[in-house]
Amino acid sequence: MDAFGRRISLDEAAAVVQSAQLHGPLTDAPSAIFHNLHLMQSRLAELKSAFPPNTLHAIAIKANPVLEILRAVVQEGCGLEAASIEEVQLALAAGCPPQRVIFDSPAKTTAEIRQALNAGIYLNVDNFEELHRIATELQTRASNSVVGLRVNPQVGGGTISLTSVANTDSKFGIPLSTNRAAILEAFASHAWLRGLHIHVGSQGCAMGLLTDAITIADTLRKEIEQHSGQVVTHLDIGGGLPTVYQSDLTAPTPAEYVAEIRKRAPDVLSPDLQRITEFGRAVQANCGFAASRVEYYKPAQQMAVIHLGADFLLRPVYRPEDWPHEFFVLDAQGFPKTGETRPVTIVGPLCFGGDIVARDVQLPPIEAGDWIVIRDVGAYTLSMWSRHCSRGIPAVIGYEPDRLDTMQVLRPAESPEDIVRYWGHGEQI
Repeated sequence: MDAFGRRISLDEAAAVVQSAQLHGPLTDAPSAIFHNLHLMQSRLAELKSAFPPNTLHAIAIKANPVLEILRAVVQEGCGLEAASIEEVQLALAAGCPPQRVIFDSPAKTTAEIRQALNAGIYLNVDNFEELHRIATELQTRASNSVVGLRVNPQVGGGTISLTSVANTDSKFGIPLSTNRAAILEAFASHAWLRGLHIHVGSQGCAMGLLTDAITIADTLRKEIEQHSGQVVTHLDIGGGLPTVYQSDLTAPTPAEYVAEIRKRAPDVLSPDLQRITEFGRAVQANCGFAASRVEYYKPAQQMAVIHLGADFLLRPVYRPEDWPHEFFVLDAQGFPKTGETRPVTIVGPLCFGGDIVARDVQLPPIEAGDWIVIRDVGAYTLSMWSRHCSRGIPAVIGYEPDRLDTMQVLRPAESPEDIVRYWGHGEQI
């Protein structure tokens, strides 16, 4: 099976939890987050194999910002996409060369622009005012930065409105339908403007929607070159490939995506064009799972109380219809539980009534001390951690399935003392 078709199975999760208890990372911990580094590396290799060589795959930091995971991404020859100046610093700390850092924030300050230009970081411009700020800065400094312009192709939204960004009223980019002439003139006026950027959304966007946007961007690229006489050297097609959260569904592979691009916009795959992708969820989500002890089981309500809730699973708790997850049950030693399934409601530890992870999930009998395994949490979970109730982030543990005795703590669990320091001013307790 291809790497993008693989998810972490019950048997793999059980083996990992057993080994983590045996070798230490999970000893006495009520919960932990696990990341299959080998699967992530296999997905990156498959991604690079599917696209032509002159393609930079800048993995979205916001999907999973754990520094050791970012370092592993960079070691595979990929770049990193940063949505804030803080993520730029994470990228650099991970050892990513500045020219492979793609800075996409829609709210860059002048100081942040200056910092990126001085470092030679790739900048995607969100609006004309930002373009003017960059032009002003470049009057007084030389820079190796490539600058691209984000255009909203206005192809419409996907099935999840909150993560769709190419609808007509999107807050991102310059709307193409009402600004085509101004976009052409911007390229004609600025010789240093060499890139185009589009992005349609994250999850819920069909492949046809993605390739609609790419086709529009390719047409615009050619118009720019004809109008300005300048070559658009870089085309950033964003991310957006969906991933699978439910066993009865499938998602397109990178190879299928490239085949559709070749059919609809073959010039985008030209060796003369530098392509950039910004995948995050499609690479990372299925590489991660979380395990939490069942602290209490309430039989009258058929309710399992665990240590991960809306703090970790913010989107699934608030929008369960958009972000369904699947669950396994392991016994206290980490072995899969069996028995007749029954509907169970899984609730988190936070102090509000809506902290419900899932309702009426069919699971084997559960008791206190068991482990609940949550699948496909490698993206947009830990990166969205909520500080409500000030619970500490659990340890993040990296592993390779064939070498479980070498699993490593990628980020240690936060202690109560860490939380005091977080909310305080360097206090020690």
